[in-house]
Amino acid sequence: MKGLYKPAYSGLSFSTVKEIRGPLLFVEAKDMSFGELVEVVAHTGEERLGQVIEISENIAVIQVFEGTSDLDVDKTRVRFTGEPIKLRVSMDLLGRIFDGRGRVIDGGPEPIHVDEWDVYGAPINPYSRAHPSEFIQTGISVIDGMNPLVRGQKLPIFSGSGLPHMLLVSQIVRQAKVRGEGEAFIVVFGAMGITADEARWFREDFEKMGVMDRTIMFINLAEDPAIERLLTPRLALTAAEYFAFEHHMHVLVILSDMTYYAEALREVSAAREEVPGRRGYPGYMYTDLASIYERAGRVRGGKGSVTQIPVLTMPEDDITHPIPDLTGYITEGQLIMDRDLHRRGIYPPINPLPSLSRLMDAGIGPGKTRKDHKQLSDQLYYCYAEGVAIREAAMISGEAGLTERDKLYYEFAENFERKFISQGVYEDRDIEETLNIGWELLASFPEVELARIDPSLIREFHPKYVRGKG
Repeated sequence: MKGLYKPAYSGLSFSTVKEIRGPLLFVEAKDMSFGELVEVVAHTGEERLGQVIEISENIAVIQVFEGTSDLDVDKTRVRFTGEPIKLRVSMDLLGRIFDGRGRVIDGGPEPIHVDEWDVYGAPINPYSRAHPSEFIQTGISVIDGMNPLVRGQKLPIFSGSGLPHMLLVSQIVRQAKVRGEGEAFIVVFGAMGITADEARWFREDFEKMGVMDRTIMFINLAEDPAIERLLTPRLALTAAEYFAFEHHMHVLVILSDMTYYAEALREVSAAREEVPGRRGYPGYMYTDLASIYERAGRVRGGKGSVTQIPVLTMPEDDITHPIPDLTGYITEGQLIMDRDLHRRGIYPPINPLPSLSRLMDAGIGPGKTRKDHKQLSDQLYYCYAEGVAIREAAMISGEAGLTERDKLYYEFAENFERKFISQGVYEDRDIEETLNIGWELLASFPEVELARIDPSLIREFHPKYVRGKG
């Protein structure tokens, strides 16, 4: 029970279990409240934690985080605490590893806590919410140059089975900084449904990178109860909000894998015998996902921020699947990992064409990145899209029919992937280097083809003129 705040039980009585269905208990009770923490006591004396997720007349539906295996309807007792689920918080959380219920699993002592925070948080008042506008340099060209991350943004990574999203997340954690301040992020890593090997890899990688002392990990393993996955991201976000809004720190929250979270949500919905929505997922999945994603942001006048990168693996690489589809509506863009780029040895295999950062314009430009950033990005996007289209056509009709102009774009697409998108796992490029690489690639075109860039910017940043000035 450690990790979560557990109130005293004075004057509270046991209630009768009417039915056990999957991970749920149906309990006869009065004066209970939605979201209330409950204690479930098995006939063996074992204690488990649960939460009220539905109230109907004198019946409360309780989801049990440890699962309901070995519970007996007649011998199981439920005790209502009168309190919501809370996480014990303090600066001592830094550098520690917890399970999906907030219990210490790194072999160290229980952290000393100074407060208890509701894991469901408090939404930021829209009037007090500051619009994200500060560029975060990840050191990854395809992100920084084409679809940049902004402090306080929620920008998911859409991946697929077997794609290197773990490497990408690790690189972002190691390299991310707010440009101009040079300040590293506190990292809160919430893992859902990962294997023990993956958990060990993340821990060893964070330790090797020297970031473990500013990292908090909440780990729900694949063999842990699926129902626990519904609590894990909320514990991670509660810890993030504590450091951001109580200690005014920049916090980067990584949530992986949101697909397993959504599947746990579907399991609970099926146990409640709710009418299913698309592909069996509950109709309220949009609202539920929004309650997680919308906890990213900044407060006007405050230094602290919560920046969120959810990671999800698209089932069968299907971007129209309900999980990525709804995530794309709620969040401010998406970074899409491409299996074809991965097959050709491009790392990170992020395809900039379907990727999007809706806050790009707010986070770049003079004083943030560079005044040529937006127009350069637009020109790179156009040239790459044109080159990809020509390459696909050439695969059908052959390269013999390509014009000289077609060949320029064809070669540009190849060079863009090899020199701009592709970079080393430990290669940290600043934004100037990223933009300069973009200009070097565009230098292969006659200036008449660079119609999306103002001529004054061409004269200032084009390699031909820069070398001439030198």
